[in-house]
Amino acid sequence: MFVFSKLVWIFGQPLSLAFFLGLLAFIATLLRWRASAITASLLSLLILFVALYTTAGAYVVQGLEERFPRAAADPADLKCMIVLGGATQNEVTTARGGYELDSAGDRLVEALRLAQKYPQARIVISGGDGSIGGSYEGDAVISERFFTALGISTSRMVEDRTSRTTFENAVNTKELLAQNGLSDCLLITSGFHMPRSMGIFRKQGIPVVPWPVDYRSTGKETLRFDFTQPSLNAQLLATGLREWTGLVGYYFVGRTSALYPAP
Repeated sequence: MFVFSKLVWIFGQPLSLAFFLGLLAFIATLLRWRASAITASLLSLLILFVALYTTAGAYVVQGLEERFPRAAADPADLKCMIVLGGATQNEVTTARGGYELDSAGDRLVEALRLAQKYPQARIVISGGDGSIGGSYEGDAVISERFFTALGISTSRMVEDRTSRTTFENAVNTKELLAQNGLSDCLLITSGFHMPRSMGIFRKQGIPVVPWPVDYRSTGKETLRFDFTQPSLNAQLLATGLREWTGLVGYYFVGRTSALYPAP
């Protein structure tokens, strides 16, 4: 299931799909299948245009981010927080050491802020090596280095070093929470990832408080043309569609509590 989901997304994301449609058009042209060649070419160009030169990606991501609003203030008290993996550059860090953060690094930054404000809070770090080859340091290992380098004691950390997916995050975290007598933790992950995460944690019967971070949209996005940042537009569309693919797929295999979880 894990490898299958990885492969589906490698070939199914917008730019990959546009490439394969272009390849199909080329083959159809060689075989003189004129109608098929034209159809595949037009679909490829349409996907490229929407991905690169519209705000469709930001708009989709914004919808996911707005599903679980950010809290108006910090909690009065905090006993534990769960930080989902995906915030580190595993390949680079494995080669160079340290703790290189990626675009989701806000997950660790926010957890550090809360850990400093609430010295009694435990930090559950959930994340192994999510690559197909499994040859890199996992998020939990790298995150531990990050927290200890910035003054957080390892005695406050509870680590899940094996999970590769959000579903495995929830399953492994449930066991760790029971072992350590922890409950009603904050769930820290990216805003766009929160609906799927909450659906999975609810399905596992884990009560958590959503604590979204790492916003990618302004909250004021509209559907329009945008020729100023094609690479970012494509990245945002891939991010949004990947989450929706996960939401739909997880719902139909019974891993989430709802198709589109809400507060």
